[in-house]
Order: sequence, then structure tokens, then C-alpha cells
Amino acid sequence: MTTLRALVVDDEPLARACVRRALRPEDQVEIVAECGDGPEAVRAIRRHRPALVFLDIQLPGMDGFDVLAALVEEPEPPAVVFVTAYDAFALRAFEVHAVDYLLKPFEDARLHRAVAAARARHDAPGADAVRARLSALLDDLARAAGSDGAGRGVARRVLVTDADDRARFLDLAGVHWVSAAGNNVCFHVGRERYTVRMPLRTLLPQLDPARFRRIHRSTIVNLDAIREIQPWFAGDCVVVLKDGQQLRMSRTYRDQVMQPLL
Repeated sequence: MTTLRALVVDDEPLARACVRRALRPEDQVEIVAECGDGPEAVRAIRRHRPALVFLDIQLPGMDGFDVLAALVEEPEPPAVVFVTAYDAFALRAFEVHAVDYLLKPFEDARLHRAVAAARARHDAPGADAVRARLSALLDDLARAAGSDGAGRGVARRVLVTDADDRARFLDLAGVHWVSAAGNNVCFHVGRERYTVRMPLRTLLPQLDPARFRRIHRSTIVNLDAIREIQPWFAGDCVVVLKDGQQLRMSRTYRDQVMQPLL
């Protein structure tokens, strides 16, 4: 049996370690490199020519889809297993185009099934077929990104960890507001808050624009959670939520929120 040369791409060292640990029983899989961002991943793919890439979607520099676009140009594109914490349109697109994915946190058995599927695709000849499948996936994602509410990044749920370190999906429709600090975002649901390691610029395009609007450079609000908007100083406003929480709205984003019809 041919040994699969694999590349692990994730900006979180712990996430890369989880993939590495889960692959230990796979005697016929050799990890040739690990990468922490998109540009580094593209360089490593061109240098090592792996047969299999475990690819996170949220990456600095280039996201996983940008890396995928670079793969299409490779003479022998590798099999791709996307690693993601999102239950969004992209997951359905992956299934349609036979591109596998692991939903964080994944079980080892699920990873082994993904490896088996990647091996089957690798053993079947035809780089053109792989390239066509990846191209079709990119076309689908691009087409969806231009449609209302069905873009590749419009997520319905996000994976969070509660106070007992149990992972569960949080329904984004129930999130009142989102705050950002550095590379972390915090989802606020009443008095509860859940922190996820992800920059705000990565999250924002994946939220439903009919429901979520940015009101400050570090704040996003669910329009359904707003009780009233009060004028403040220098064109800024105070957004009062139904639970009493008050948030500052910068005049920079005021017009995007205060529209007659939404």
C-alpha cells in the first residue's frame, strides 16, 4: 500500500497536534509538514507535493478557500480534507463535490474514514478529475457568495465550549451581540458568553447580513435583539438591547443599521 504524504494546515498548534495524534495509527500516512497560515501552506504544497492536505478554513493571510484555489493550478492536486468549526453552506458543498471535511471537535474514527476516502481517490487515476472537482466546488462557493443569505460563509451555528469544557453548537440566531478582542470573538447570549479564537474580520462575512450588523469596529449586534437606539454625542448612538445591555454605535456604522427597511 502506497504511503500518503500529508500536510496539516491550521493556525492553532493544538489543533495541528490533534490531527497529528489521530494519525498515529495510520502507518501508511506520513506528515511531511505543518503550516500555520495560508501562504505558508501554498508554499509547502508546492515544495512537498503531498497526496493529502488537512486544511483549516479560518487561516491568517489566505483562508482555506484561497488555498484551495491555488491547489487547482497544481499539476497533481492533493486530496483535501477541510477542518472547520462551522455548520454552514460550505459543508453541504463539500458533500456535493466529494471533498471531505472534519467538523471540530472530530472523533478519531471520523478522521480515519476521511483518510480512507482520500486514499481511494488517490489510488484512482486522474488528476484532471480531482482538479475538475475542486474547480466545481470553487465555482459553487463563488456563485453562492453572490446570492442573498446563501453565501459560502453564512453560518447557522458555531462550535463553542461551555464552562464545563463540553463542546456544543451555539445557534447564531440566538446570539444577542458579538464583541472582539485581538484574535478572539465573544458571543453574548444574555448573561452567557462564549469565546472562540477567531478574528472578527473572519467571522463577519459568515454572518447573515439580514440579521447581524456591525455597529463598532469591535462590535456586531443581532438586529432582532435591539430594543431601541438613542442619540449620543458627535453622531454616535447608544444601542439598547431587549435585555438592557447598552452598546455604543459609531457614526461610521450608523447609516448601515438605521435604514427604514431591513
